[in-house]
Amino acid sequence: MTEPSPGQALGGFLRAHREGLPRPPSASTRRRTPGWRREELAEACGLSLTWITWLEQGRPVSASPAALLRLAQVLRLSAAERAYLFELSGKRDPEPVRIDAQLPDAVRMLPEQILVPAYVLDRSWSAVAWNAPARRLFPGWLDGDHDRSLLRYVFLSPASRRLMGDWEQRARRLVAEFRADVSRSLRQPAVLALITDLTQRSPAFAALWRQHEVLGREGGERRFLRPARRYFQSSFILSSQSDITLVTLTPSPER
Repeated sequence: MTEPSPGQALGGFLRAHREGLPRPPSASTRRRTPGWRREELAEACGLSLTWITWLEQGRPVSASPAALLRLAQVLRLSAAERAYLFELSGKRDPEPVRIDAQLPDAVRMLPEQILVPAYVLDRSWSAVAWNAPARRLFPGWLDGDHDRSLLRYVFLSPASRRLMGDWEQRARRLVAEFRADVSRSLRQPAVLALITDLTQRSPAFAALWRQHEVLGREGGERRFLRPARRYFQSSFILSSQSDITLVTLTPSPER
C-alpha cells in the first residue's frame, strides 16, 4: 500500500473536515449527506466550486495562502489543524496562530528543578524563566534588573564580551540561528521591533543581519572566561508551543 501524495492527503483532510461541519441552517432536513456540500463551502469561502472539487480530489492545483486561510476559518480548524493544512499545501500561513499562548506553570518552574544552568526563551529569544546557576553564570543578563533579551545582551552589553571566550564566532552563529528560528514570526511586532532596535544600535548585529546567513540551532561546547569554564549546551523545544525553548548548560569535564 503506497502512501498518499501530499495533494491526496490534503484532499482527504479537507473533505473530512467539510463533512464534519454542522449542517448549515438552510440545509434540508431530508439531506442524507453529512456536513456541508462542496457548493456551500465554496460559497462561504468565496472560492470556485471547481477549485474546491479539484483540491478535494487531490489534483495538482495551486492554493494561495489567502485561499487556504479562508478555508481554515470556514472549516473552523484548530491551530494544530491549520498548521497541518498549510504544511500539506507547502505554503506559509500569513497569520500563524500560536497553539498555546500562555507559558505553562510547569514549564516556567522547570529550570528550578535542574541542577545545571538552565533558562527558557520565548519566540523573540527573551528569557522568561531561569534558575540560580544560570543567574550566576550570566551577569548583566539574568541577574539584577536587566533586559532579558539574549540578543540585546550579546550585542549591547559589554558583559557578554567579557564572558564569552569566542564572542565573534558565537555572535555570528547566534544571528544565523535566530534568523532561521524566527522565519515564521518576522511579521510579529515584538520580533520586528527587536530587529529594528538592534540594527540601529549595534553595528555588529546590523552587519551580520545583512549577510542573511541561516543555520539550524545546534548544541555543542560553549566556552566562558569568567569563570574559565566549558559547558555543553542543549536546547529542547516545547512540543505544544514550538517557539518556546529550554536551554541547559552541562559542565564539560576538565581537560
